[in-house]
Amino acid sequence: MVQVVSAVGLPSREPKVWHSMEVEEALSLLKSTSDGGLSHFDVKQRVEKYGRNELTAKKGKPLWLKFLQQYNQPLLIVLLCAGLLKALSGSYVNAGVIWGVTTTNAIIGFIQESKAEGAIEALANAITTETTVIRDGQKVRIPSRELVPGDIVLLISGDKVPADLRLVQAKNLQIDESGLTGESVAVEKHVDILKPDTPLAERKNMAYAGGFVTFGQAVGIVVATGNETETGKISQLMDQHTNLTTPLTRKFDKFSHNWLRVVLALATLTFVVGLNTRNFTEALEAAVALTVGAIPEGLPAVITVTLAIGVSRMAKRNAIIRKLPAVETLGSATVICSDKTGTLTENQMTVQGIYASGHQYALTGVGYAPDGEILRDEKPVNLNSDKGLQETLLAGILCNDSLIEYKDDRWTVMGDPTEGALIASANKAGFNQASLTRQMPRIDTIPFESDYQYMATLHTTPAGKIIYVKGSVESILKRCSGMLNSEGQKRPMDCVETLNQTSIEREVNIMARQGLRVLALAKKNVPDSQNSVDHHDIEKGLVFLGLQGMIDPPRESAIKAVQACQQAGIQVKMITGDHAVTAQAIARRMGMGKNGSVLAFTGAELSKMDKTELAQVAEEGVVFARVAPEQKLRLVEALQSKGEVVAMTGDGVNDAPALKQADIGIAMGGAGTEVAKEASDMLLTDDNFASIEAAIEEGRSVYKNLLKAICFILPVNGGESMTVLLSTLLARDLPILSLQILWLNILNSITMTVPLAFEPKAANVMNQAPRNPNEPLLSGNRIKRILLISLFNWIVIFGVFEYFRATTGSLPLARTMAINSLIAGRIFYMLSISQLIPNLIAKMDGTIEENVDIPAIGFGIIGAILLQIVFAHVPLINYVFETAPLSFQQWLLCLAIGSPMIFWAALANKIDPPN
Repeated sequence: MVQVVSAVGLPSREPKVWHSMEVEEALSLLKSTSDGGLSHFDVKQRVEKYGRNELTAKKGKPLWLKFLQQYNQPLLIVLLCAGLLKALSGSYVNAGVIWGVTTTNAIIGFIQESKAEGAIEALANAITTETTVIRDGQKVRIPSRELVPGDIVLLISGDKVPADLRLVQAKNLQIDESGLTGESVAVEKHVDILKPDTPLAERKNMAYAGGFVTFGQAVGIVVATGNETETGKISQLMDQHTNLTTPLTRKFDKFSHNWLRVVLALATLTFVVGLNTRNFTEALEAAVALTVGAIPEGLPAVITVTLAIGVSRMAKRNAIIRKLPAVETLGSATVICSDKTGTLTENQMTVQGIYASGHQYALTGVGYAPDGEILRDEKPVNLNSDKGLQETLLAGILCNDSLIEYKDDRWTVMGDPTEGALIASANKAGFNQASLTRQMPRIDTIPFESDYQYMATLHTTPAGKIIYVKGSVESILKRCSGMLNSEGQKRPMDCVETLNQTSIEREVNIMARQGLRVLALAKKNVPDSQNSVDHHDIEKGLVFLGLQGMIDPPRESAIKAVQACQQAGIQVKMITGDHAVTAQAIARRMGMGKNGSVLAFTGAELSKMDKTELAQVAEEGVVFARVAPEQKLRLVEALQSKGEVVAMTGDGVNDAPALKQADIGIAMGGAGTEVAKEASDMLLTDDNFASIEAAIEEGRSVYKNLLKAICFILPVNGGESMTVLLSTLLARDLPILSLQILWLNILNSITMTVPLAFEPKAANVMNQAPRNPNEPLLSGNRIKRILLISLFNWIVIFGVFEYFRATTGSLPLARTMAINSLIAGRIFYMLSISQLIPNLIAKMDGTIEENVDIPAIGFGIIGAILLQIVFAHVPLINYVFETAPLSFQQWLLCLAIGSPMIFWAALANKIDPPN
């Protein structure tokens, strides 16, 4: 948001680039002064014009409308109409059962979607605080929601930035803007003007709403409030971009529409033919029976249960699913766009290289733990043999304001991560910070200041008083008059030229190319009478000690997970707010490039591209660095325009729009902001990329189990429909009635199909390429399988019914025998597509040790048998569903009739392998 003065004397909301404007110009445009601020009258006017400093969200739909929308599904609408027709014909029990089925499905869907989106509310909480302002020349403390453009805000360490500010004054100011920009460390701020095209993460004369002041103090003028802040713009992006439908919902919608056309055509044919051979009521019953039989009423419930089981499995692997369809979407992901810090990396700065006394040293170990060694030429170093190395480590641990402590089963830094890395590197050499602080107490300090780029401390030591200094290489080297050798003696600075560089500068460049953040360390002996340190004390005469290069290293588990994803045909891309060189170095270490090449683009480059160019770059690029929130969103949209199924990770406010737009948004459960969590579909409890790979593995298994469930349910619908249609064409009595069909499609199908959701994952699930997102739910081979099994079911139902009707003359008995024979065949079919028998054989052979979930399949079979006993022998059920009791011999006969399914299913498995 940017403002200029309007005709009525108030700033107007026209585009203006505040960071490229002088402070005086900004104050003039906003009609304010740095010492007096706004008057009470000015504030009142501006509140009326601009509103409160709050985020506003679009009004959500009422609950009753959300519930009614659950009925807006083609198959449910047809069932509602079928129930209405039965009610109009006087069959109120049938109508009630049909409507009960549709209502149950609507309730299941409503419960899934009933949790209202809380992302905008979380964003509002992210900037709601109290703040100190100058009004009428007085300092006052007010709620941040009362801020208006032109207010003068005072910031000190620990404050939350309440609105977007153009800094007027800044002293040693550092602000943590990671939630907005993705920058992994606090940003040093100043008031100098910047170029108009400066990226958001590099606008060092601005402070943005939601940031935290970690050090220093500042005065700033409010240039944007509420929805006009950078955080507010993110909330608008989230409002404008709603979650896309998932591959599963798209496929299921397409399947529903295609299936519906077939059902309506067959039902109409059945009704028209029935009118020629039956009365109206019987023709209607036939049409309704075919409609009810053809629609897989139990399928939505089975899909919900299958996905819910996937949720449970993923939770055990540190992935919490917030929205059920995300389970299957993970299994079809073709691209993962991952944040760097904490997801691919340890989120713990680690010193990995040291240069001292003219030698290079490598450090082992990761993070702040003291575990690890210092190596030279891959051999452990004797610290006493190199005084230069010893002093380099000593300077890093003494010229330091942070602490490392062991808490909650892990080593953590209390303070700056960079300083924590210096303490950890000294700990690996056997130094102890607390002990050194007692032996060499600090007398005075020069805190780090962005203008000087260094920190200095004065200590009393056994060798006299010493000033230790650490800072940027440029600021330290120009103050050095010599360097320390391995014997601890001062010698001239190394002047060996290599491409016009000293050996020190060459080492700095080597470390920088590896993505390491390099700090230089130096010291200066001073008289024992000196009890303070000032900038003039270190203008010259420092002795260079060494360099320490650090990085937030990649997780070992994440490296393996990236490789597993690439083997599974899934592209992994890094989208980060960090510097391109650092991100590129991490990507190389993780093997994310192609043939050793890691193609990287910056946000500045992306901003100049049109949609076509961006789509091409999004496909080809591996690293996208220094990107703004809207650019993350554009990258996700560009990949989706290429047909990719995109999983996006993030933890900050700036990630929320892209998380919401992605096919599956993945937020960090530990380090993530509430905004990111609310916008996501899945949370990682351990903030580890490896958990994404595990979740994808589970997602793929869930999809395979879903296909099994569909191929198990639909043949029953096919057999029922074929039976009703043929009976109508031949003017025969219906072998199965509409209520009996509902019994089969709801109770029996759910009981028998849910166990398939517990199927263990196949061993080769991550060795297969991602599924084509456009592949139909029912491929050609799956349709052949369904038709083949439907044919067997039709033969059983129609044949058994006709035989027993002819031999017994009892329609209820004939229908009961036909349905129970069908169930017997289904039991054999379930065993044929399940991994139960192959896994049991493998377990007996000792070829696998994985636990086989026998109870799930066993309970399914037992449940189906008990239901059919109730179906045949409970008088109330006999009355409502028009069934009859069976003798023991008849039960055995049903089992025998269903047994040929073993051979029939074997043929189907050759056409379409189930695993």
